[in-house]
Amino acid sequence: MESILLRCIIQLPPDFRLQDVLSFHKRDQLMAAERVEGYTLHKGLVWQGHAACLTINFHPLQAEAILAIDGSPADNMSTSLDQMVRRMLGLTQQIEEFEATYRHHPEAGPLIVQHPGLRVPLSATPFEALTWAIIGQQISLHAAIAVRRRLIQAAGMQHSSGLYCYPDAAGIEHTSEEQLRQAGLSQSKTRTLIELSRRNLENLLPLEEWTINLPVDEMREKLLLVPGIGPWTINYALLRGYGWLDGSLHGDVAVRRNLQTLLDHPEKISEKYARDWLEEFSPWRALIAAHLWAMKSLQA
Repeated sequence: MESILLRCIIQLPPDFRLQDVLSFHKRDQLMAAERVEGYTLHKGLVWQGHAACLTINFHPLQAEAILAIDGSPADNMSTSLDQMVRRMLGLTQQIEEFEATYRHHPEAGPLIVQHPGLRVPLSATPFEALTWAIIGQQISLHAAIAVRRRLIQAAGMQHSSGLYCYPDAAGIEHTSEEQLRQAGLSQSKTRTLIELSRRNLENLLPLEEWTINLPVDEMREKLLLVPGIGPWTINYALLRGYGWLDGSLHGDVAVRRNLQTLLDHPEKISEKYARDWLEEFSPWRALIAAHLWAMKSLQA
């Protein structure tokens, strides 16, 4: 099979937290679509309709990204590769001002001291982030990882390297409802994924175009029209798909649990309490949530 290789070199900041990135991508220990070997990440994905494998070799202060594509895409789009990898590594996130502002905060300060330079690793595409958020609704992380793996395998696109590729909207559309249900998705989640894919393919939800200007209000409005997508799913997808750091993740169980630990609060933290507490940190509410996840190395 003809293979196309795209390459780019990306400079890394001195405080780059490599283990955060590697941990995020090795959540699935069976490594169906992602594989971490030492300081190298391999990830299967769909690139312009073709099976592809993204390899990122990490070196001190530098990352080398290589995209091996099975087949011949319409164009090489090396610039798009560079932009995607920068988003994935969290390098588009302006964390310096956040850390300078809250380093001495009585409650957030200790989090920053424990995790200096923390950036949020992103999914390769907004579509992957959205579908992952839907899969994870109201089930444990362990269960969500298993469903995600079966979904990827049900979509059936496999790169010549052996890695399965996380499906794009066309991949979900070509997967039957029965196959999605057999992967472990509930009927409502199955219908949400199908409807999300349809709207993306019809450009009613231009997920990739939104990465350019990030029109958050428009994104919220259009995503809320999809049955099964609510505020938590949108805020999580905005974080993991676009690197938007101001979504309030007060509905997240791990955020509330770790906030209770941080504040030494005698009772469970309610969603209202968490929402009110996070409000102070706008426009970095999602970044605070990421620091709370990191308290126990949680990778949501």
